[in-house]
Amino acid sequence: MISDTHGDLHTTKKALESQPTAEVIIHCGDSRDELDYIERTVRNKAVIAVKGNCDFGSQLPLEEVRPIGGKRFLICHGHMYNVKYGLQNLEYAAREKQADIAVYGHTHYAVSDYIDGLYLLNPGHCSGYGATCAYIDITDKGDIVTNIIKL
Repeated sequence: MISDTHGDLHTTKKALESQPTAEVIIHCGDSRDELDYIERTVRNKAVIAVKGNCDFGSQLPLEEVRPIGGKRFLICHGHMYNVKYGLQNLEYAAREKQADIAVYGHTHYAVSDYIDGLYLLNPGHCSGYGATCAYIDITDKGDIVTNIIKL
């Protein structure tokens, strides 16, 4: 999972290469041209992307609610939930949508949190110095494991 790539194809490539067995690639917004690159590069994987606050003119949805690996995901950029000022709005929305995992971007800070049965995961920013990405492993038993990767 990546977010806030802001035109950095080099780091986007590093993030994709860091998880060669990933079945689904999630981009949490502010993708510019990297989304086209991702879709061309990972043809055998599902790609889910949402619109970020810098994706001017994009036809992507602002959020997606999707089942992945037997879990319900809320995927968004986060700006519509004011995540720079706290995660309460995002948490409420995720619970309302009965999500197990809410993934978001926008803040450029990687976060992996667990609050009363709900996982909140922000992969950080996948551009420039200090870039990060994240992965979610849903085990055969249905357990959820999250991890932040420094690139």
